[in-house]
Amino acid sequence: MGEYCNQGGSVPQLRLPSLYLDGEAAGDRRFLKHVFDNVHGNITLDPLSLKFIDTEQFQRLRDLKQLGLTYLVYPGAVHTRFEHSLGVYWLAGESLRFLQTYHGSEIDIDSYDIQIVKLAGLLHDIGHGPFSHLFEHEFLPQVLPGSDWTHEQMSIELVDYMVDEHHIEIDSDHLRKVKEMIVASSKFAVPRSSKEKQFLYDIVANGRNGIDVDKFDYIARDCRACGLGCNFQFQRLFEGMRVMGDEICYPAKEYLSIHKLFSARADLHRTVYTHSKVKSIELMAVDALVKANGYLKISSYPFDPAEYWKLDDTILKTIEFADSKKLKESKEIIQRIRRRDLYQFCNEYAVPKEKLEHFKNITPQDIICSQKANGINLKAEDIVVSNVKIDLTRGKHNPLESISFFKDYYSEEKFNITDDRISHLLPACCQDRIVRVYAKKPELVEAVSEAFENLQLKMYGVKTQVHETPEKKKRRT
Repeated sequence: MGEYCNQGGSVPQLRLPSLYLDGEAAGDRRFLKHVFDNVHGNITLDPLSLKFIDTEQFQRLRDLKQLGLTYLVYPGAVHTRFEHSLGVYWLAGESLRFLQTYHGSEIDIDSYDIQIVKLAGLLHDIGHGPFSHLFEHEFLPQVLPGSDWTHEQMSIELVDYMVDEHHIEIDSDHLRKVKEMIVASSKFAVPRSSKEKQFLYDIVANGRNGIDVDKFDYIARDCRACGLGCNFQFQRLFEGMRVMGDEICYPAKEYLSIHKLFSARADLHRTVYTHSKVKSIELMAVDALVKANGYLKISSYPFDPAEYWKLDDTILKTIEFADSKKLKESKEIIQRIRRRDLYQFCNEYAVPKEKLEHFKNITPQDIICSQKANGINLKAEDIVVSNVKIDLTRGKHNPLESISFFKDYYSEEKFNITDDRISHLLPACCQDRIVRVYAKKPELVEAVSEAFENLQLKMYGVKTQVHETPEKKKRRT
């Protein structure tokens, strides 16, 4: 613990009575450690959480950048899943502290509730693979078509593995609730073992309406790392929230603050996560991993927690310096990334909102079929298409519709805010679909771009020329 704490040595090696499972709740500072976080300031770590943190499985998160390969475009984006996890842990505890302050003993939040929610925040991302979501959403679908693997499911498998491997003493019922909270917003959400205090399940991963401390942390942290301004302040929501009908509700006057949460997330997706060069680098990394998979058997790791935790962002270095001719193609792609010889962005278009309902992902073959005779014979392996979806967390639906509000602190009635009561300055459409196309070879950029424009004309009767190739510019002038 010494290398990331600003005080104290190792955790006292003694068996703690149940009173001290949450040292902070018990009020005994002897069993607490502290770490300084550049977003939240001093974070206090309790003994049970330290038992998970001081394992090689959790320390692995230091080698998983929160934004994957984004740092190759935004140099400051080198923060990791490790610090994000500590941040979510801390905010989970803070949210309960604010609820306790407001309600007192009215909702009976005890020390075990605090411990469970904070542990869920600490461990919610333990199952992430290399390069943020790239591993799960880009790499695995290519090498394991039809697989339903998710990082949330792997998180709960790794939690079980860590408890067994390191003999961590934790009540089985509490452990079950931690795992239920981790998958609460995923397709693997399970029936909850307790019908009481359902609001606790909405704090870390909120499947009900998307407002959770996971977003609070990564929005603040990612904006800071990338040098972007952020007009969303989660403290206002902390100060205003209350529990009504076993659900966390918010003052009606804060509906614009909540909208800023979702719009800030969408802006990060548009300007950072799906930046055209970021996607170009990610597409190259996926190709390198796919080509290396036959030799390194990367796709076998996600099915065994004992092996999976050994997989992190250093996999590119493993490929780059491996002494094997079977990795030649992968090495060449990685070398291109190092030398900034990237897949070339050709063009993009935003799908008209009236066409969003029936949109199907564009493929390289669709573009090839739209090519006109120009002396160049394009092949599917020459083209990469990125079909990007950006929304406000609920697809085409307005997320405000699923959130419960109250009028004032004397009100005992909760309600939803309908579209006709929302500011007309807010967007009427809550989802974007952007299709980007890349050429793997510079000499094919013009041919790919023209074929892509032909596809747009065929599909929508219009074309959007975003990028003008040097050849076109020369002809125009």
